[in-house]
Amino acid sequence: MTKVEVPSRWPMYIGGIAFESEKCSPVIDPGTGQVVATVPAASREDVMKALEVAEEGAEIAVNMSSHQRMQILRRAAETLAGDAEAFAALIATEGSKTIREARKEVGRCVDTLRLSAEEARRQGGEVLPFDQAPGSENRVGYWNRTPLGIISAITPFNDPLNLVAHKVGPALATGNAIIVKPSGQTPLSALKLAEILYEAGLPGPILSVITGEARDVGGPLVQDPRVRMVSFTGGLKTGEHIAHQAGLKKLSMELGSNSPVIVLADADLDQAAYACVSGAFWAAGQNCLGVQRIFIQESVYVEMKQRIVELTSRIRIGPKLDEATDMGPLISEAEARRVAHWVEEARQHGATVLIGGTRHGAYYSPTVLEGVPAGETVLEEEIFGPVASLIPVPDLDFAIREANHVNYGLQAGVFTRNIPQAFQAIKRLRVGGVMINDSSDYRIDAMPFGGVKGSGLGREGVRFAAEEMTEPKLVCFNL
Repeated sequence: MTKVEVPSRWPMYIGGIAFESEKCSPVIDPGTGQVVATVPAASREDVMKALEVAEEGAEIAVNMSSHQRMQILRRAAETLAGDAEAFAALIATEGSKTIREARKEVGRCVDTLRLSAEEARRQGGEVLPFDQAPGSENRVGYWNRTPLGIISAITPFNDPLNLVAHKVGPALATGNAIIVKPSGQTPLSALKLAEILYEAGLPGPILSVITGEARDVGGPLVQDPRVRMVSFTGGLKTGEHIAHQAGLKKLSMELGSNSPVIVLADADLDQAAYACVSGAFWAAGQNCLGVQRIFIQESVYVEMKQRIVELTSRIRIGPKLDEATDMGPLISEAEARRVAHWVEEARQHGATVLIGGTRHGAYYSPTVLEGVPAGETVLEEEIFGPVASLIPVPDLDFAIREANHVNYGLQAGVFTRNIPQAFQAIKRLRVGGVMINDSSDYRIDAMPFGGVKGSGLGREGVRFAAEEMTEPKLVCFNL
């Protein structure tokens, strides 16, 4: 089993300077319930200080050359790659992921930083032929992309390192200053990432990391007019609240999902079952792309169900730092109780628990349901836990209608060998991404990532986030 030593007290960073606070917040290992560290509980005054510093940081950032930004991001990526095991252990200690899941997140974060470095060289524009309009024959010009200024980023617990990098990397690549408010449950990875960026040469005022409770510091980060963009990953209700509070500024929001997977009769059932089980129970189901509703064509429903239940039975639950563990706890016992309540509610209304359905503290067993009545919470809302529901369907048309029924649309998976049916699903599924012969859980960090309906606004993925964090500026010369 991996061993890790975590400092008991961490500072937050305002403009690259370590700040302590009289009031602290605990960071609790959800697997043991023990406090592993404390971080400052920032006040409104701390946020206002960070905003003042960020004004200076925005001026520094916009005047940095592309190659300077690239060098900083590359150095940070190399440092992270060289210290990958320590970062993985930190992720697994403060959050829900197993050590093997955490290692994959670190690897993805290295890629995110490298992609961000490359994006710094691509912030160009185009020459615009003004002489296309009569009377403008003597005019020449162009447009390019310029940074917004100050960005605030609010990140969740489930990917405490890479989701921070998905906001910080593009912001730095495009010449912005950024203030990060990481999840109060998993702030340590964000703080450690800030440290390696400072060590890589990032001027302190460009990046601040504020810790504490969102209710104490979220207001200014959302409402202050100096903030020109709020980049938020989290729940739908919080996203709606931010949208009402933000005022006239850019918003980028990834608000979760209730992801469908459609398995048609001609699919490779072994491939589909493996992908569905992996997608449903990765990180204890606390994944915005997690497989939640599995629509299976009736002629192969029994076969597919057997495969899914068998694979689910092999998942090993245990301590996160144990190399043999496949799935750890949820982020808190309260979340595990909520998931258990949703499942029990469905069971009382007629659903059958095929496997799982038990809770021990913050651990909830991988659970597969069938016969869930329409309208149940486990079918309508994002469960964000290790629960998937099997639903027999007569054909693709029916499956698409049911998949589109909910107020989410992040990604979907479709398993079929039939190309025309695949393209029919691509056209009709109301989601931000369709994975053919993969589960909804597939993602690389270079691709556009985001959804429709209640799943959010805008797109992440390094190139696409960089575009969101800039705006076109037109230049015209009258010769």
